[in-house]
Amino acid sequence: MARSRRRSGRPQKTPDTAGATDDDSQAQLVLEGEENGRDEDDKCPACKDNPIDGAVLGEQLAADKEKWVRCDACKTWFHWRCVGQGGDLDAVDKWFCRPCLNADPARVITMKPPARKSSRKKPQRDYAGLNTGNEADPSRFLRMMEGRVIKRDPFARMKGSDVGIEWLENDQDAMNEPIMVESEEGLGMKMPPDGFTVADVVEALGQDHPVEVIDVATQSNTPNWTLGKWLEYWNTEPAKRDKIRNVISLEISGTPLADRVLPPRIVRELDWVEKFWPNTKKGRGHNYPKVQLYCLMGVGGAWTDWHIDFAGSSVYYHILNGAKVFYFIRPTPANLAAYERWSGTEVQNHSWLGDMCDEVFKVELKTGNTMIIPTGWIHAVYTPVDTLVFGGNFLHSYNVQTQLRVREIELATHVPKKFRFPYFARLCWYAGEKYLRDLKAKEEFPPRVLESVEALVDFLVSETRAMERGTDSAKRQAKEEVPGDRIKDAPALARELRWRVRHAAGYSSDDDSRNGRKARSTANGDITNGIGNKRKRITMESSEDSIDLFRNFKRPSWDRVEERPTEQESEMVKARRPDPKSQEWVHEWTGGDKSMDVEGGSEARVERKRDVIVKVRKTAKGLERQRVERVLEEWVWTGGGGSSTASSAPNSKLGKASEGHDAAERRVQLRAKAEAAEQDAKMEDVGGSTPEPVATPAPTAVPGLRTESQTET
Repeated sequence: MARSRRRSGRPQKTPDTAGATDDDSQAQLVLEGEENGRDEDDKCPACKDNPIDGAVLGEQLAADKEKWVRCDACKTWFHWRCVGQGGDLDAVDKWFCRPCLNADPARVITMKPPARKSSRKKPQRDYAGLNTGNEADPSRFLRMMEGRVIKRDPFARMKGSDVGIEWLENDQDAMNEPIMVESEEGLGMKMPPDGFTVADVVEALGQDHPVEVIDVATQSNTPNWTLGKWLEYWNTEPAKRDKIRNVISLEISGTPLADRVLPPRIVRELDWVEKFWPNTKKGRGHNYPKVQLYCLMGVGGAWTDWHIDFAGSSVYYHILNGAKVFYFIRPTPANLAAYERWSGTEVQNHSWLGDMCDEVFKVELKTGNTMIIPTGWIHAVYTPVDTLVFGGNFLHSYNVQTQLRVREIELATHVPKKFRFPYFARLCWYAGEKYLRDLKAKEEFPPRVLESVEALVDFLVSETRAMERGTDSAKRQAKEEVPGDRIKDAPALARELRWRVRHAAGYSSDDDSRNGRKARSTANGDITNGIGNKRKRITMESSEDSIDLFRNFKRPSWDRVEERPTEQESEMVKARRPDPKSQEWVHEWTGGDKSMDVEGGSEARVERKRDVIVKVRKTAKGLERQRVERVLEEWVWTGGGGSSTASSAPNSKLGKASEGHDAAERRVQLRAKAEAAEQDAKMEDVGGSTPEPVATPAPTAVPGLRTESQTET
């Protein structure tokens, strides 16, 4: 039998002049080290009669694809390119060189018989499934649902024109539950026309375009498929298809077909890739998250088992023709934990995830329907008939917390990187950099967005810690994810963004805990996220040293701090007494002296105390001085339209004020120190600029009134 092989070494030919017939003898291989011996070793006896261009020979040897054949008579090795005359060496059974054929006419080169093929279908056996006791069956998923409680969905049916940013801002449940739009009118999207088929998909992308095909029975990829092969399978009658197959990951960005598909308007307005990824780094020739445009093709009977789209991304899903049946599970903490236990384990092969969760909803879609699936929803999909779908994935700023939670599940269950959201961390850095610029520009955000940015900040800070404290591989990986075109100092950006977003959210400090969060409502009841508002004054009675405003913050010291003696004065004025049945007096009295010396008012004694603190220090540009003046007034009406209690006991009130003078003075001093500490922090925030006056109304005293004001210059 002719012997052939690909040579990595070089044969030294040892012809048997006696015509030896020992087939088990081997050609001796010698690897020559000197350059001057290589040319001889690379030649065969036929090379002398059939010279080959040296450049061509060098390329063939460098590629390590040289084929050799041995004569079955003289045992001499030849280049197949020299003696094969373009034939197929693998088809040769016995081969003889030309000298041996001439020496013995009985010798004949013979070929191997062709492999026997049968037109009958061979049964496909899943030996892996048999080994585990679970033979693959595409209908086993439907059998699992038998007898299970599946509820009718409570999801909203909306008009396309109603699905927009206003819907997100006015409806707290927006993008928290799936919605279905029966007609694409008003959605602001573009889809191929009616009658568009899989054949049109193949024509647009090319028959040789590779495609990942899922074997429904095993829920695994089938290699070496092209669109041409898929079209042939698609056109096969359902009864004659060898298996139930599905295509769910054909991304078409940058192809001619992409020009015929445009996601819904709401998707384009929310998509992080559209909003934050630089336009100069998208398109052909650039690496970026290509997840916006997918073409899905499933035959009748196809099933996609329970899953969450990568990184918890949201999905838009349009049925061009056909039908789909969705099964949904809410992404509650308990359900996500159950999904994590179920995913990627043996339990997945023989159990229904719905049994481990609270409830399952069913939604049926038909031709022309569009569904938007929010972040993190667990779902499975059944295809009752051959169906063509266009859809896509997108990350957004209305539920970053769940997106990050799903990413943690992917890492915990060892989901291969190929099936995770591409360039996820890099996209998060781009989003963080944009939000930092917006916060610096005093842009306001809805509360839901602000909470999502807080979650994003936590992720970026964790990436920063990996750069600073992680292993060498973790440091390298974290640094590679930072987009150097936009971010020069990632740790500084992450920490500044954390400070700014917590300040915008109303936190009193930048510590790692979130126990110090302030109320978001202002005095007049308006809701604010903190943008443009100064921090409220600290009212706790403590010394300056005990106030920890910022973690790792070192307050610049003053060169001199002078506390001037408290000034006291008393006078009698006429003023209207506050009406206890109305709150209008609060706005009236915060207006300064407008309520003093009013004709027809009652006489009132005003006890006034003034504390002044002056601070000075040198700065890089010159000198900085801060003067804090606090005025505390106590009003007591002595009669004239007042109650009997007020008119009969004015001296009692003054006596109480006098008795508590020392304690009040101590409280004033402590408050002044706390106030000074707060102002130091504010001046550090604004680069030493002079803060504006702050006035805080005090609660009503009975039977009089106490007011307090502060002026800083």
